[in-house]
Amino acid sequence: VCAQVETSPRRCWQKVLYERQPFPDNYVDQRFLEELRKNVHARQYQYWAVVFESGAVVQQLCSVCVFVVTWWYMDAGVLSPQGLFGAALVSSLLGYVLFDAIDAGVGRRESGRTRWADLKSTLVFIAFTYGFSPVLKTLTESISTDTIYAMSVFMLLGHLIFFDYGANAAIVSSTLSLNMAIFASVCLASRLPRSLHAFVMVTFAMQIFALWPMLQKKLKARTPRCYVAVTVLFALAALAGLASVSSVGAVLFASLLLSISCLCPYCLIRLQQLKDNIHGPWDEAEIKEDLSRFL
Repeated sequence: VCAQVETSPRRCWQKVLYERQPFPDNYVDQRFLEELRKNVHARQYQYWAVVFESGAVVQQLCSVCVFVVTWWYMDAGVLSPQGLFGAALVSSLLGYVLFDAIDAGVGRRESGRTRWADLKSTLVFIAFTYGFSPVLKTLTESISTDTIYAMSVFMLLGHLIFFDYGANAAIVSSTLSLNMAIFASVCLASRLPRSLHAFVMVTFAMQIFALWPMLQKKLKARTPRCYVAVTVLFALAALAGLASVSSVGAVLFASLLLSISCLCPYCLIRLQQLKDNIHGPWDEAEIKEDLSRFL
């Protein structure tokens, strides 16, 4: 479409800066809105696919719940450290075998890590943790119990916030998330009766916050149906444990899990229908060429 100018012959407006044209600098013709595009990069979600992906959040919430309930049992004297250590050892061995059986040992062969190396790492961790358990027990004696509980709550919340749920975001930091969880476990373990309790509690925290998510990620990638079944069973176990401590807390926690796994995916899909992002010639220029070779 061309524009008519009184002082010059009929001339078409061009979207260039290197030519002098008889138009104002902010002039645009009728083609301006013809390049309007909406929701170019919008993703279409399926409800059950979103519910499946929310299982990572549900599992991590249940892990925190199981850890706190276990600590409460040990603090109340209901659960002995020997019993927890034995149960954790058996479950770790079963998980170790299952971790290799899922992909028939392909991942281990690709990484080049041997079982002997895994055994040495485990023995070194257990030896150092057991040796430093008296230090862990007395590490926070000068800090009030209320402060310890508050720090533990904030550290566990930080663990949930920075945990790697599979999203490619700047806030994700697996290392920071694990360190915050271990810090919370050390704080809570320091309030247990004996050094043996502190040793078992920190060891259990490493299992549930470091090893358990690794197994769940492999289950999710290799056997989705088993992953769903394990997620449901783990959530029921966490709810049962919490119900033995507080029925009100169990009801609230169940409501939270249902909201995250069922209600939030529904709201996400409904809100996607209202999305109305516009794109056009006014967008900022994007350099799509790989410039890493210049850095």
